[in-house]
Amino acid sequence: MIKVGVIGTGAMGQNHVRIYSEMNGVELAGISDVDQKRVEAMATQFKTKAFTDYKKMLAEGLDAVSVVVPTKLHKQVVLDALDAGVHVLVEKPIADTTENADLMIAAAKNAGKILMVGHIERFNPAVIKLKEIINSGILGKIVSISTKRVGPYNPRIRDVGVILDIGVHDIDVISYLYGKKINSVYAIAGADIHSFEDHASIILRMDHNFAGVVETNWLTPHKVRQLTAIGVKGVAYLDYINQTVQLHDNEWIRKAKVEQSEPLKNELTYFIDCAANGKNPNPCGEDGKHALEVAMAAIKSYEEERLIEVGI
Repeated sequence: MIKVGVIGTGAMGQNHVRIYSEMNGVELAGISDVDQKRVEAMATQFKTKAFTDYKKMLAEGLDAVSVVVPTKLHKQVVLDALDAGVHVLVEKPIADTTENADLMIAAAKNAGKILMVGHIERFNPAVIKLKEIINSGILGKIVSISTKRVGPYNPRIRDVGVILDIGVHDIDVISYLYGKKINSVYAIAGADIHSFEDHASIILRMDHNFAGVVETNWLTPHKVRQLTAIGVKGVAYLDYINQTVQLHDNEWIRKAKVEQSEPLKNELTYFIDCAANGKNPNPCGEDGKHALEVAMAAIKSYEEERLIEVGI
């Protein structure tokens, strides 16, 4: 049995708790949150131990933990978990700064433990299928990938803007589908209703002639989660929510066979497998750092109204 815990039982953390409680070969050994009333109620519901001090939970001999706390707290909680000898899955973005991401990556390496970043869309069955399609060559060389991730504002998000909260999903997916790092970023964005930016259009460049475009906002009254991949032999249209992929070429419009499933369940199952069998995770800490670097570059780009080179 893999003994696992969850630190942070807010909206996303509650889903981690639910899924771990249902998994074979996993013991949900404890959950932690500063909200005592909430964590105790959840512990009763899911038949586990409640902690308001996560360090006490880490001392229970856990094998693995999900860190689902506000982004600015990621570094310290992850470092404490790694110091306790525990494998870590931290929700995206990996950290609030690239410097803190570096500290987390180095700590995981020194501890010999897994640091996986929760870029959940990599575990969306539609994204998995599109990655297979791109790798097969059916679409030919991919020259452009564009995404639309828009919808109403989520009031639980208070510490970051739309780029770091939801735009980072598509930044990571575009890099993942291309299998390339992003070299430069140009963004137009603004904070028109909220304290942080609430709309952004981001242009990404990889290796001079590979393009990515991310459109994201908290202003659209209904949720849209879509991606278009353009190749020299055809085009793929992906819907994240409905988990569908449709292919268009000169002769056919075809719908790919996608076995629908819950992305978070896929992600946590994969994490536990990595923890149990000593596998290097994908996405790893370096992948999470790259997505963060690009998102931070996008923020700098719109603030300074110029193209930003990534990692320079």
